[in-house]
This record gives sequence, structure tokens and C-alpha cells, in this order.
Amino acid sequence: MEACSSPGKFNVTTYNAVAMAIITLQAFAGMWINAFIVSVLCVAWVKKRSFNSNEKILLFLGCSRFCLLCITWVISLFEYIYPFCMDVYPVTQLLLGIQDFFIVSNLWISAILSVFYCIKIANFQHTFFIYLKVRIDRIVPWLMLTSVLVSLGSSIFFYKALDELICDNTNCTSAEYFWKDSNKTHEDLLLFLFPCGIAYATAFAAVISSALLLLFSLWRHKHRMQTKSGKNVSVDAHIKAMKSIFSFFFIYCINFICLALSLTYATKKESTMPVLILVVLLAFPAVHSLILIFSNPKLEKTLLRTLSCLKCNICMK
Repeated sequence: MEACSSPGKFNVTTYNAVAMAIITLQAFAGMWINAFIVSVLCVAWVKKRSFNSNEKILLFLGCSRFCLLCITWVISLFEYIYPFCMDVYPVTQLLLGIQDFFIVSNLWISAILSVFYCIKIANFQHTFFIYLKVRIDRIVPWLMLTSVLVSLGSSIFFYKALDELICDNTNCTSAEYFWKDSNKTHEDLLLFLFPCGIAYATAFAAVISSALLLLFSLWRHKHRMQTKSGKNVSVDAHIKAMKSIFSFFFIYCINFICLALSLTYATKKESTMPVLILVVLLAFPAVHSLILIFSNPKLEKTLLRTLSCLKCNICMK
């Protein structure tokens, strides 16, 4: 493997420097938010020596998002500051394969969390739904294991497919060999995109279905309470929950669209993703985690207490 050092190739433009600065601020803010969730849950586990299903999902989701933001920041650093490192075989395939693992993991765990909330909160009288409500705590570990296996399978295929696309010659050491000499067909690109698209679409369908069902259940329950007793605290709580779910629904849709667009850049010579798409993809793990914090009383109180302590320490200095 060639060393990633070539003074003659180091030429950072103003655009790249500004883009990297924005990405760095966004990535580290997201990492801090998700590290906060993980640390609070771990401290709680030390105290009571147990996790409920909701905390298991949140812990897994926080770890996945922290790792996703880390690997995305590293890839961005190479693409915008040290682009010549991406030409070293097999850096591109390895980094994008690891990133794909955490992208799929993030999507699937988010979907599991959405389904979990739907089953726990929604009030439907269907037999199968009641069965799921009783068994969901036992099903959650298996769902998380499934998400890991799906993510692993997707990342392995992603790595192998990208390796095949980038380098048909076993002696090549740079991605440029593929782009100059290979002539891939449209069917090859569809085969490359299909498994990742299926993994993304499955999680997206689960989120959309569970979010719509939960919104419908909350809206129907809110309407009944307003009809019987007028506006009260319970109605306000349901409205707050609906706003939280709708916010997640909205940002998840935007994130899914950007993910679909990002897949196309992996098959192009100019594979550097537009900064706008990358900013949106980095915003989702941070923004959704903030929504989760402010919708969880324990996390919200701990965050406000932590911020107030930091503020007091800064003022004392």
C-alpha cells in the first residue's frame, strides 16, 4: 500500500476548507449529543443494573450514530483536505463499507425505535397488535440483532461491489485505474445500488407506517378527550407527542431522499458528495437525537442540569 503523503498533491481550496469546517462543527456537535445520551444511559445502568427495552434501543442508537459521525468526518477529511489518500487501494472501499454499516444500522435502529413507540403508545384493538404489545419487550433484542446482521451484510456487499467497480485489475493501486479503463453497464450499477436501496427502503417503510399509525391513534384519542372534557393536560401531552412524531417523520423523509441521492456518487468518478447533501445527512443523527432527549423527561432534565452547571463554571471563571 502506498503512503498517504505527497506534498505536491496537498492543495486545499477555500471551498474545501470552509466545507470541512462546517462538517467538523456539525459532526462534533452530533457526536457530543449522542455521547451524552450514551453516558446518561450507562450511568443509569450502573445505578440500577438493568435496561428496559426503550433504553436498550436508545443506547444502541446513540453508539451507532456516534460511530457514523466519526467515520463520516474521517471520510470528509480525506475527500476535502487529503483527496490523494482516497486513491490508495483499498481506502475508499474500506471507509465507505464501514460508513454503510453504520448508515444502515442507524436507519434500522431508528425504525425499530419508531415501531416500538407505535406498539407501546398506540391504542388499537386488533388481535395481532395486542399480541405485539404484550411480546414487544422480548422481540426488541432480536430486532436489534437483525439490524446488526442486515447492516453487516449490506456493508460486506457494498465493499465487494465497490471494490469490483473501482478496481478490475488485481495489480491496481488507485481508483483512477477503474475510471479510465473500465466500461460498466447500467445493469452493473443497478446491481450495485439494489441491496443498499432495499435496506434503506425497508427501514423507511417501517418508520413511515409506524409514524402514521401512531399519529392517527394519538389524533383519535386527543379528539375523544377534547369532546368529553375539553382541553386539559393530557390533551396537551398528546399534542406535544404528535409534534415530536411529525418532526421525526419530516426529517427522516429528507434524510432518506439525501441517502438515495448519495448512493449515485459512489459510482461516479467525481465521487465527492455535494456539501449540502452531506450537511443534511450529518444533521439527521444530531437533530433526531435532540428530539429524543427533549421527549424523554430523564434525558431532558439531565441535559438542562448539565448545561446549567457548565454555565455556572464559565461564569465563575
